[in-house]
Amino acid sequence: MKLITILFLSSRLLPSLAQEETTQEIDCNDEDVFQAVDAALKKYNARNQTGNQFVLYRVTEGTKMVGSDTFYSFKYQIKEGNCPVQSGLTWQDCDYKDAEEAATGECTATVGKSETKKFSVATQTCKITPGNGPILTSQYTCLGCVHPIPPGSPELEPVLKHAVEHFNNHTKHSHLFALRKVEAAQRQVVAGMKYEITYSIVQTNCSKEQFPFLSPECKFLAEVILNDQEVWNCRDNAFVDINQKIADFFQNCNISSGEDLTKSCLGCLESVAVDSPELKEPLGHAIKKINSEINHISYFKIDRVKKATSQVVAGVRYFIEFIARETNCSKANNMELGPDCVVKSPGNGLSCNADIYMRPWENKVELTVKCQDIQVMTRRPPGFSPFRSVQVQEAKEGTTRLANACEYKGRSSGAGAESAPGSEAESSHLAQ
Repeated sequence: MKLITILFLSSRLLPSLAQEETTQEIDCNDEDVFQAVDAALKKYNARNQTGNQFVLYRVTEGTKMVGSDTFYSFKYQIKEGNCPVQSGLTWQDCDYKDAEEAATGECTATVGKSETKKFSVATQTCKITPGNGPILTSQYTCLGCVHPIPPGSPELEPVLKHAVEHFNNHTKHSHLFALRKVEAAQRQVVAGMKYEITYSIVQTNCSKEQFPFLSPECKFLAEVILNDQEVWNCRDNAFVDINQKIADFFQNCNISSGEDLTKSCLGCLESVAVDSPELKEPLGHAIKKINSEINHISYFKIDRVKKATSQVVAGVRYFIEFIARETNCSKANNMELGPDCVVKSPGNGLSCNADIYMRPWENKVELTVKCQDIQVMTRRPPGFSPFRSVQVQEAKEGTTRLANACEYKGRSSGAGAESAPGSEAESSHLAQ
């Protein structure tokens, strides 16, 4: 009987042993490579309860092991995006944050592919480097004064997390609430940091009976926020001591039933119509700065405003997203951009974000404008590989060499992200 059993097991094992595993270099044109990386990055983003999602930058090295099962082992680089983890969006829908603010990271993962083409993450480790935070320009040089902070600043995350937990722990509501949107924030240096934050929270699908605290499973549906779910508007004061601990906290929340908090909030961000005459002056300063700094033979002009907000802070601060396009006026033949300058077709285009601070009574204007080439940002149509092969420099054991990498094409490698050095590689394989 034992002999029969041994022979039976041997007959079952021999076919599997005959299937020798082969190791191949990862090909940037292999769609399964992107699916494997996508599975790994989605799993990492799902672990985070607060903050923003990370967006793929490039895959730096990897191999494909083919046998009875298929496994992908690779390293990939990520950059912090502008989509909150609880926004319901995927990382492909997010843009990179500015390099000064964005955290970066590198992950090592092994992902298996089943016969049904389902990808599952076997192992993954990620090392994250925090961003440096937003750049504070010269108008914020007064020690002890109250300074506005961008609503998406990473330094607000610990206070906001404490605030949402405080609300969930001190209210009798049956469900947990999650952060919906930060409307405004300010900071004051007083032997520590004093914060005032105005924000809104919204009910999630997690009941307190089943969930002791917020988790990735707790979601709110954006399309029904104003109809079926409760929205609360809060204004908190928090004091963070020199040991980075919240030493004092005061919270004031009121139900709004979906009302727009910015309508009654002094100092909060307010939307500005994209065709508002109010934007003419700040946009004029922005395009003048672009034309003075860009290395191009022609002048650019504002073609379309995508979004604009303003904030009253001892003056007016504008945040404007717009498209600028090349005109038929060359800098060699024209002293400045005039009304007769028209957009060239075809011509180069720029997608820009401007932060413009104006104090008209002092004739004072301070601005930061960051632009990206629109052609770089364009998404590829279906059927194209989401990667492009590039060469990057690697330093190992005191030597420097060029290695191929798969850079993600769906997002711009601009937006504050450093461009990969070197030209496009002729081969689409990753070097070992």
